[in-house]
Amino acid sequence: MTDLTRLTAAELSEKLASREVSSVEVTKAHLDRIAAVDGEIHAFLHISKDAIDTAEGVDVLRRTGSPLGPLAGVPIAIKDVLCTLDMPSTAGSRILEGWVPPYDATVVRKLRDANLIPLGKTNMDEFAMGSSTEHSAYGPTHNPWDLDRIPGGSGGGSAAAVAAFETPLALGSDTGGSIRQPAAVTGSVGVKPTYGGVSRYGAIALASSLDQVGPVTRTVLDAALLHDVIGGHDPRDSTSLRDEWPSFAAAARKGRENMSLKGVRVGVVKELDAPGFQPGVSQRFHETLDLLQKNGAEIVEVSAPNFEYAVAAYYLILPAEASSNLAKFDSVRFGLRVNPVGGGTVEDVMAATREAGFGAEVKRRVILGTYALSAGYYDAYYGSAQKVRTLIQRDFASAFALADILISPSAPTTAFKIGEKIDDPLAMYLNDVTTIPANLAGIPGMGLPMGLAPEDGLPTGLQLMAPARADARLYEHGAAIEALLEESWGRTLLSQAPELATR
Repeated sequence: MTDLTRLTAAELSEKLASREVSSVEVTKAHLDRIAAVDGEIHAFLHISKDAIDTAEGVDVLRRTGSPLGPLAGVPIAIKDVLCTLDMPSTAGSRILEGWVPPYDATVVRKLRDANLIPLGKTNMDEFAMGSSTEHSAYGPTHNPWDLDRIPGGSGGGSAAAVAAFETPLALGSDTGGSIRQPAAVTGSVGVKPTYGGVSRYGAIALASSLDQVGPVTRTVLDAALLHDVIGGHDPRDSTSLRDEWPSFAAAARKGRENMSLKGVRVGVVKELDAPGFQPGVSQRFHETLDLLQKNGAEIVEVSAPNFEYAVAAYYLILPAEASSNLAKFDSVRFGLRVNPVGGGTVEDVMAATREAGFGAEVKRRVILGTYALSAGYYDAYYGSAQKVRTLIQRDFASAFALADILISPSAPTTAFKIGEKIDDPLAMYLNDVTTIPANLAGIPGMGLPMGLAPEDGLPTGLQLMAPARADARLYEHGAAIEALLEESWGRTLLSQAPELATR
């Protein structure tokens, strides 16, 4: 039998629907894979004890002829920022160690309703603050391409699990690139939907005006199939859009079948094609531009002059919102509680708990955010950052007047070594320089493999961006570009992965 862990979600769906394989067989194959390699990768923080039982239930439904969705019986991993009734939800932090929520996040409930099989919860930078998954309180995740290197962040666990064939699908969250940047450095596909297109209810908040839940997969079609499941309006989320969304899977299939970009205006953002990027990343990006042009795309250079202020604005808006959102972790209602020696007031307990429960990066950002919101500094810092945000949104509007989609590298470098930037926060923050603008504007963004950098043989990523609510356009053109790139390589990128990721 074909190794079930090497199949895409779409391929597994076909085999499950035809009853060529059972969900129990598929689930067991992935659990065995996790047992075999995750000791080295550390993509998972928790493995579900109910996965096989859930798979058996889906098999019973299929045998009795119950109507099932296209991903019924397919395994999925869930980033530990999402609340789950039956598994701990720690957000990668000691302050929530062992905490089991009393409810499911809306996206998790939708997975269960669609009969997917949750395998477990994946590792992440604490409260999604980081670009390398080194800031997890439970230790770093390792990149399957090179175990000495980071898998990106904050959702490195989800990306590594997909790239190491531990799961065909995963959920992530993207505040400034936490889906797309890990996709770039692990050779996977990651999508940040339009802000409000996927419910944030039950996602442990970092920055509420930036956070967005999205798919992490190995193909654009798989991402589209998962997006179809998790998307749509949620009355429990006040920012949820009421739009009627088209089938993203249909858009992806159309793009892959046609493999044509004739007449598509592809905008290259001048400010996101920086000379300081790793040479191999720039080389693959410009080779990709040539490929798209040869296949009918009209390459248009666009300028977004305010993008140079995006990182600075983001690292004022995010800490400000994070300092507010994390105030709820106060030792009083849930989570960790540390009692000072000799007792103390509620404030003493709160201070001791937050000192022990939060890591260094979380403390750094909370302090920065509290300062930016303090009396006398609000207008100078947070208020000014919001004005820059408006200018960035206007830059995108001008760019999309000239182009149907915008493209750039998803990350300025390939995966760096674990420990290389952990003591240099500014260097770490710059890993999100190409992805942050999309979050500030609320538009959808997709990261997909762009080939291997010649100097180190590690994955590079291509970022696609579309106007708000034009997620279907992203899937159609993304699937076409994915097919063209694979045709030029002669095979998929993950088939070129080193021994750990393919054994």
